[in-house]
Amino acid sequence: MSASLRLPDERSFSTRLRSAAVAARVGTVLGVCFALAFLTGLVSHYAQNPTQPVPFPTSPAWGYRLTQGLHIISGTAAVPLLLVKLWTVYPLLLARPSLRLRRLAVELAERLSILLLVGAALFLLVTGLQNISHWYPWAFSFRSTHYAMAWIAIGSLVLHVAVKLPLVRHALTHDVDDTTLDRPGAAEPGAAEPGAAEPAAAGPGALGRRGLLRATWLATGAVVLATAGSTVPFLRWVSVLAVRSGEGPQGVPVNKTAEDAGVTEAAQDPAYRLEVVHGERSVSLDRDDLLALPQRSEELPIACVEGWSASGTWSGVRLRDLLDLVEAPQDVEVVLTSLQESGPFRVTLLQSGFVDDDRTLVALGLAGSPLDLDHGYPARLIAPNRPGVLQTKWLSRIEVRT
Repeated sequence: MSASLRLPDERSFSTRLRSAAVAARVGTVLGVCFALAFLTGLVSHYAQNPTQPVPFPTSPAWGYRLTQGLHIISGTAAVPLLLVKLWTVYPLLLARPSLRLRRLAVELAERLSILLLVGAALFLLVTGLQNISHWYPWAFSFRSTHYAMAWIAIGSLVLHVAVKLPLVRHALTHDVDDTTLDRPGAAEPGAAEPGAAEPAAAGPGALGRRGLLRATWLATGAVVLATAGSTVPFLRWVSVLAVRSGEGPQGVPVNKTAEDAGVTEAAQDPAYRLEVVHGERSVSLDRDDLLALPQRSEELPIACVEGWSASGTWSGVRLRDLLDLVEAPQDVEVVLTSLQESGPFRVTLLQSGFVDDDRTLVALGLAGSPLDLDHGYPARLIAPNRPGVLQTKWLSRIEVRT
């Protein structure tokens, strides 16, 4: 007995779960997640730019913590939503193309935009999850590539929404079980499958569209709760998949240890000096010199680009007070150099708004005790509303940019 093989087409998928009614509802929530991730991603990208035509604000101090937390949460929520959306609509990709040239050109253009959208979305979510997990199986720059792909994704999404808007409007304004927009061959539960002699039994527990949507919302909520603890402290006890537990030396997590940075010996060297330079003027201060200067304490969060954040009480010297020692004027930028010998953030630029903010410290202590080596001992920068990767640890030099 032989069976003939044929390519599947849109009619090969008979379940009514794969419908415009489901796709529109899941797609709307997915679109909101992507838009939120895109906007907060732009904020993060801009905050890390050394050149900022419009100065990045220093207040509220928790602003970057909020936007980056929303970025990670919305991106994580998009994972189950995208999977359900793709499962729902992929039979449409098997629809037979039109034989009319003009219509065929339109269909090909639409499918190309969908290919770009799906490819960019998968790339962003996969590499984003790898990034927050500190797994980097690639050789390209994550930040610049992620930024470029985000524009491709959002552009394709806007085009996709524009094309599908009439269908989405109809689906959202009608009952979820409305059959007007169902695909050819979609069957009610219990209807005969194509080629089947008798109808399939629906059974009392057959999954309907409402059940699929409830399961999707539940899965999305579960994923968010399981990961959001890295950003939302009171959720840490349920966030079993969070990449940071909130624990670490002095109550603050650590991304890069002193050993990873290769500064263990240099940071503990009795000959350590922090140089503060402004043109021909300079001072060289050891840790005791720094401790002898007027001390301040500030409650400031530190927020990492991977999504985790934590607050701490930091103590140390106002950066502005150190610059006054070399007679640096107001409204200047400074270049911060770490004891690290290599790394993309070994040297960072601190814009004038942060320099002149009284909350910006060269921190010497955390939570009432001297800085832990992994938190930047003997001295580090801590500033309000600034990405964690730019909060330079193991400071060796502060130079006024002229």
